[in-house]
Amino acid sequence: MREKIKPFVLPAAIVIGTLTHSYCGLMAAAMPYVIFAILQLTFCAVDIRSLKPTWMDAWLVAFQVIVSVGGYLGMFALTHNPILSEGLLICVLCPVASSTAVVACQLGADRVRVTTYTMIGNLMVAIVAPIVFSFIGINQDMPFIDSFWLILKRIASVLAIPFFIAVLLQLFLPKVNGILAKWKGAAFYLWACALLITLGQTIDFIFLHGEGNWASIGWLAVIALVVCAIQFGVGKALGRRYGDVMAGGQLLGQKNSAMGIWMSNTYLTPLASCVLAFYSIYQNLFNSWQIWRYAKRNTK
Repeated sequence: MREKIKPFVLPAAIVIGTLTHSYCGLMAAAMPYVIFAILQLTFCAVDIRSLKPTWMDAWLVAFQVIVSVGGYLGMFALTHNPILSEGLLICVLCPVASSTAVVACQLGADRVRVTTYTMIGNLMVAIVAPIVFSFIGINQDMPFIDSFWLILKRIASVLAIPFFIAVLLQLFLPKVNGILAKWKGAAFYLWACALLITLGQTIDFIFLHGEGNWASIGWLAVIALVVCAIQFGVGKALGRRYGDVMAGGQLLGQKNSAMGIWMSNTYLTPLASCVLAFYSIYQNLFNSWQIWRYAKRNTK
């Protein structure tokens, strides 16, 4: 029964989040605990000692850095519109979602490979983003070390605590770790709850600040669709080359929209963050289709 409803869980979260957007802000305080629970179940389900970087990780990092900056420069040269240019930048530079393993492993991806790049990709953004924002955006006068620490705190507080708890459990309380690992499937439904809250908050932002900017918002929706398709496509191509198509696609295509929205509101023109609301819709509709297709293929 659960396998039959999985393809509909993420679309349902999108619809509910959109319809209840004005109330999602009231649930914002629960988000850190939801993400913590997702990551704790994910990290406990993988042998931390087996994590190691590969050449695919290096190519994924290179794509995010080069294409985000190059895309910004190209879009600005073409349109002279900072909102569209910054929207393209953040769409690519936005870190991989902390809970990417939840969806990727539903699709048959290797949990170790996905968890490895989740750590590497987020650390890369913490280092590269402050450098980029020193030249682009509304806070170019912020010292690098301050910007680096501000971003690192948000990333580390989410990733580091459940990671080190998993390490301690695997070393000293393996039975407890095993019990938590058995509940890893619950992380998928927790992710749907996180999606509902995050998307609802962003939709509410669009309604509150979109008046007079609908043309820019419309173009951001188009940019999000094109970038989403490219990133999943390139990610799958890299994954195919290194033996894990689904891992490559999800690691490049699935973004931490909440983190990206915060980065946009802090360092860029706030309206540019709308691009990640559309991106979140596209990536989760695509993920739902992938889950449906994967389940259908495996039941034959």
